[in-house]
Amino acid sequence: MQPKDEARSGLAYGFAAYGLWGLFPLYWPLLEPAGAGEILAHRMVWSLVVAVCVLVALRRWAWIRPLLRQPRRLAAIALAATVISINWGMYIWAVNSGYVVETALGYFINPLVSIAFGVVLLRERLRPVQWAAVGVGAAAVVVLAVGYGRLPWIALTLAFSFGTYSLVKKQVGLDGLESFAAETSVQFLPALAFLLFTGAQGDATFVGEGVGHTLLLVTTGAVTAIPLICFGASAVRLPLSTLGLMQYLAPTFQFVLGLVVFHESMPPERWAGFVLVWLALALLTWDALRHARLGRLARASARAAAAQAAAIPPAAPAAPAPDASR
Repeated sequence: MQPKDEARSGLAYGFAAYGLWGLFPLYWPLLEPAGAGEILAHRMVWSLVVAVCVLVALRRWAWIRPLLRQPRRLAAIALAATVISINWGMYIWAVNSGYVVETALGYFINPLVSIAFGVVLLRERLRPVQWAAVGVGAAAVVVLAVGYGRLPWIALTLAFSFGTYSLVKKQVGLDGLESFAAETSVQFLPALAFLLFTGAQGDATFVGEGVGHTLLLVTTGAVTAIPLICFGASAVRLPLSTLGLMQYLAPTFQFVLGLVVFHESMPPERWAGFVLVWLALALLTWDALRHARLGRLARASARAAAAQAAAIPPAAPAAPAPDASR
């Protein structure tokens, strides 16, 4: 495939991934009257079913046996599965409880949380513009706390859980599909036990609300897997800077849905907080693009210098000086 075709395909996959994630607030309410816990458990169970089917179809299981001999990586996978479970559960509950705008805020804040983790945990050094963006983001949280009359704890839980998940996944070092399969295999047994328990108590809705409801719960696995697979296909075709810009599509869609479809209120102080968050993200984006451009220019200059040096023929050896003694 030509580079231009690769880029077009990458953009298409990226828009599909982030577009589907952005439309999730329209999907979770369809699963009511199931509660957030039941929806989450079905998502875990059916996600593993989908992951296994894809792995079998692609014959990608050679990674499993070496992984089982690495306890530290297994522990990291268990931690990743735990924090993404918190993220999924909070997101489903928040959407079905009428906090769609605040969930969008969480994913807008997430890049700032990732930067904070880099400074505190990985001892990374920030450029001045990045420090300014973090300061503006912190001010935004204060303004939003005043606007909500409380800390925006839903947004902060989503941002910190996903930031932690991203940090742990760097230590795991598995590709997207393999990581998805490993994490859902950790989630599977607790989720299945929860579903069996709630079913025995008569609190489950899986078979009690009609065939359509049952099928919707079953599709939670595909709904989870499809955007992840699209994201993986996009990530190998697009530069990181492009993906960094596209990540804001999902919370933007969620924010618009919260206002237009779910008619959530946005008093002036909340608008002020969101504007500060968007300003922080604009600073981060500008700095990242500028830094990437300077890096490209430096690499191009180094290549040009190397090519020029290779093109210059070696100097001819100097003629020997005449012997003055003769």
